Formats: sequence, structure tokens, C-alpha cells
Amino acid sequence: MDWYYAFALLIGLVVILMFIGVPVALAFFAVNIFGAIYFLGGSAGLEQLTLNIVDGLVKFSLAPIMMFVLMGEILYQTGVALRAIDAVDKMIARVPGRLSILAVVGGTVFSTLSGSSMANTALLGTTLMPEMKRRGYHPNMAMGPILGTGGIAMLIPPSGMAVLLGSLSGISIAAILIAGAIPGLIMAAVHLSYVVVRCWMNPNLAPPYDLPRMSLWERVGPFLLYVFPLLGLFGVVVGSILGGIATPTESAALGAIGALVASALYGALTWEGLKKSLLETGKIAVMIFFIIGASLTFSQILAFSGATNGLLSLMREVEPTTLTLIAGMMVIMLILGCFMDPLSILLITLPFFMPLAEFAKIDLIWFGVLMLLALEISQTTPPFGLLLFCMKGVAPPDTTMRQIYAAVTPFILLEIGILIALIAFPGAVTWLPALLSG
Repeated sequence: MDWYYAFALLIGLVVILMFIGVPVALAFFAVNIFGAIYFLGGSAGLEQLTLNIVDGLVKFSLAPIMMFVLMGEILYQTGVALRAIDAVDKMIARVPGRLSILAVVGGTVFSTLSGSSMANTALLGTTLMPEMKRRGYHPNMAMGPILGTGGIAMLIPPSGMAVLLGSLSGISIAAILIAGAIPGLIMAAVHLSYVVVRCWMNPNLAPPYDLPRMSLWERVGPFLLYVFPLLGLFGVVVGSILGGIATPTESAALGAIGALVASALYGALTWEGLKKSLLETGKIAVMIFFIIGASLTFSQILAFSGATNGLLSLMREVEPTTLTLIAGMMVIMLILGCFMDPLSILLITLPFFMPLAEFAKIDLIWFGVLMLLALEISQTTPPFGLLLFCMKGVAPPDTTMRQIYAAVTPFILLEIGILIALIAFPGAVTWLPALLSG
């Protein structure tokens, strides 16, 4: 079979199965079984498929994903993260549009602790949306900052998606974790600037209101008590990697232990909260292991079918410039983001994009962060962005999807602008990893 027919067959089957509602991992496994029988030689192919799955999952490098997830779940389920958000709220009590600003600042703080965009959006939406509605905030200024900031967790370490991308692509996990920090902070600064300017130009978007007078300690004290120590936890996780003191796995374990200790010291740790944290982490872990197993074998079947080599040969004939190649791959990911979730996009594109990036001698750390940013944007692109449906679930019942789409559009445009800037100025991504390697 010619490579382009094999490519169309394998990708087409995956898309059809997902379109009719088959879960992502099961869709890939079904195509893998078909591919193993057709391209790898029947029963021998199925046996090889099983061995490949086992080899792909018994990797110590996957441990950080579970530790980072557990770290965020402990802080979320015990309520420590809510206290941190409330403390940030008191610090900016008299700033115009403060609830929208709180969404950006608080979401960025929680991003450094959770590593999960869904958890970030759910937490911010649940805690802030009722108060924003009561205060008369325009839906665009209520939901937009929450949706825009929710995805920052995919960039700022500890990012579970960054660890997954590193594990599947062979990119250094430590380097890609560190490399996402500056782009994540740039995104937070851009979102914050947009909110401040919009509220200054049109105060009706976020009406001001009187607050009870607070002493300096009442404003600063909660921040020092609940936020500063948690930022210290982030410093331990990232600093131990940056300083070469710990591997990503060890730093993730330190983060999970730190979250446990912090919850206990705050008097928030209960058996029920710990049980729920472990249960939710277990659910996510099973899903991730299914996805990893499906992805690795799918990549191998694509290689055996000749699709990967055929695509590389085509690229050699076309000889695209590095900029053209990068731009084309990002556009493909953004288009796919309108119809698929980030994990599906990663599984479909990675087997082709990584060989192309290596062939073009693209800096893989830079390329990995660009992929993370494109995946982050895909979570908010209509009509099927995951965070859009998450927002629908936590927003007031009368909120329409049209309102959600309108609210998130300016932030999507801002993030696409950031993506273009990072393509033009790769040093913003590669500086910290270079410092780490030095």
C-alpha cells in the first residue's frame, strides 16, 4: 500500500471513531489493533503491540505526571487553594475590575500549583463567577479572564501536559518544564494588561463597588500566610530542577509531599480530602496511561506502514523553510483545536511533527513549548474547546455558549499573538533551559 493511502486510512479511522463518540484512547487502540493485524503480520503483530505497550508504560520518566497531579489535587480538594485565591483578593481589594484581575493573578498562582487547566478553570469559575454576576460584571469581563488564564497551567511548571509531551517526544522533561515558565508569565502579563486597559476604557464592564475598610495587616497578612508559602512550594519544585539538585521525578515528589505538609499545617488535611485527592489522581493516571500506550503504538504502526517515511520524503522534495514548516504545523494544530481536545491533537500530530522537526534541525525545546501553547489555545477555540464546556458547567444556568464564545475570543487573539511572538523571538523560550544546561 502506498504511504499516502496508509496515512489516510489510519488517520481517517481514528477521526471517524472519535466523531461517533468513541473515547480517545479506545479509538486509538482500535486502530492500533487493526494496524497491527494489517501492517505487522497478524498474531505476531498483536504480540508485538502488547510488548510495545508494556515497554512504553514501565518508564520512570512518567512518574512526575502523577506526582504533579497529586500535588494539585491535594491543594484543591483540601481547600488550601481557595484560601490562596481569597488572600490574593484581599491584596487587590480596591483595584478597578478587581475580580477580573483576581481571575488572572489567582489563576496564575494556582497554575504554579496544579498543572491542570481543567482544575484551574473549574476552581476560578466556581469561586468567582457567582460574585461577578452579583456585582454586575459583563459576561465578557467575567468569563474571558477565567478562560484565558485557565490554560496557563499547561505552560507554567509543574505542567502535566509538558511532562506527557516530553515523555512521548523524547524532549528533556526538565528542559521543557523550565522553558514554559517565561511564556506562561508573558501570557499572564498580557492578559492582565488587557483587563486593566479594557476596564479603564469602559468601567461598565466591571462596575466598581464599595468594600469594608481593612487594615494593612488584614490585606497583607492572608497573602503572607496562604500565598507566600505556596509560592515557596513552587520555588522548591522549579528551583530544585533548575539548580540540578533534583530530577523532574524527585522534584515532583517533593511538590506532592510539600502540598501534603502544607495542607496539614493549615489544618485543612482530612481523611476525606486525602481520599478524594488520591481517587481523582488515580482516575487521571489511568486515563494518561491509556493515552500513552495508545500513542506509542500508533506512532510505531505509522512508521511500519511507511506513512512517516513517505511524509519525510515529501518534505525533502518540497524543502520548506524552517519558518514555513513551523507556521504550517501551528496552523494545523489550531485548526484541529476547533474540533478535538488537546490529547487527541497531540496523539495525531506528534508522530509526524517530531520527525519533521528533527529533519529541519529545529530546536526541540522551543518547538515543544510552541506545541504546548498551540494546545493551550485549542482548549478555548470554538466550537469544541474543553475549557468552554468546563465554563458552561460552572457558569450561571442562563449563560449561553454564544456568550462564552464572545468572552473568550479576545483572549484567543492575544494568545495567537503571543505564539507568533515566540516564533519570532525563540530566545524567550530557550534562555532558561540554556541556563539550566549551563
